[in-house]
This record gives sequence, structure tokens and C-alpha cells, in this order.
Amino acid sequence: MTTGPDPSSQPAQVNRREFVLSVLSTAAASGVANAAPAQPADAAPEVHAGGVPLAVTVNGQRRTLTLDPRTSTLDLLREHLGLTGAKKGCDHGQCGACTVHLDGRRVVSCLTPASQLDGRRLDTIEGLQRPDGSLHPMQQAFIDHDALQCGYCTPGQVMAAIACVREGNATSPERIKEYMSGNLCRCGAYNGIVAAVQQAAGAMGKA
Repeated sequence: MTTGPDPSSQPAQVNRREFVLSVLSTAAASGVANAAPAQPADAAPEVHAGGVPLAVTVNGQRRTLTLDPRTSTLDLLREHLGLTGAKKGCDHGQCGACTVHLDGRRVVSCLTPASQLDGRRLDTIEGLQRPDGSLHPMQQAFIDHDALQCGYCTPGQVMAAIACVREGNATSPERIKEYMSGNLCRCGAYNGIVAAVQQAAGAMGKA
């Protein structure tokens, strides 16, 4: 009588679930073996080899740090100082969402190396509020004219708009549009932005 192959002689079959669990277990064990030991909570912060010492006045406050020389001003603000008003939009200097003032002039912080800030003054959207809690005239004008929708680009727009007025470029809607062309608003609130700049120009003492 012919019989089928002896089941005991066949290789064991592993179902898909068992196979996946086996792979994950192996990967996890490998990861644990190769992982660096965790630092204690009170360990001193790591200083980058070849770090650049930096002393900069940010919104009127003197700050001293040692940074990786590749650090941008935007990353300095957001990751080292906790000032997240300046936004990381394109990270290529094309959208203006990260605009701040360096020694009173507007710059895109994503393209400005932090190493260039030593001994200089940096002003951000967080430093605009007055000591009594009132808003800067440009901030108030943006509210009055609905010059924002999602608000992501607004800090950079406000900082650029203040520079526009201070540099004497708020003399006409056309001049304002040309000056502000480097600050993009994905929501398209450009008419409100121009009206806000015109209103704030009077309040700031420049026409």
C-alpha cells in the first residue's frame, strides 16, 4: 500500500505571523546591542568639537553660547533659545517666513550663519511687544486689516513690514508690494498686508 511522505520527515512550516515576530525580535535585539548607553539626566550638555563661542544680544538680552559652526541663525533661535516665532518654511531663503532683524536690518535667518552674530544685535517677533503688554503698531495693523489667515508667515511678514517702514519704502502701495515681495503668503492675504503697512507707517512716524 502506497502512503504519503512521513510528516515527521518534512521541514517545519512557519506561518507569516511567526516569521514577522522572529524578524522583529532579531532586529530589536541587534538595536539594543548596538545602542549607545543612555546619558544620565544630570549629564552636562555635549559641546560640539570645534564649537564656536558666540555672544549676541537677542531682544535686548545678552546670550552666550558655544555652537556647531554650521548652525544657522534660525536653528539658534528655535533649537537653542526656544524662540519659535521665526518659522522654518523653505529653509532656502525663498519664502521670508524666518525674517528677523540683524542690527536693525531684515535678514532671512535660515541663510544667516549664527557664527556671524558675535557682538551684534538680533531682534525677533518675540521682542516687539511693549513693556506694558501693548502690541507694536505693525502687529495691531495686521489685526485691524485681517492681514493673515493661517498665520504661519505672519511673524516674518511683520518683521519685514517694520523694516519696510523704517527704510522709507512705505511711500506707496506699489513700493510696499515690491519691498515685501520676498515674503510669501500662501493664503494670499497680500491686500491686507499692504493696508496694514500703510496704517502702521503713520503710527511709526514715517509715511
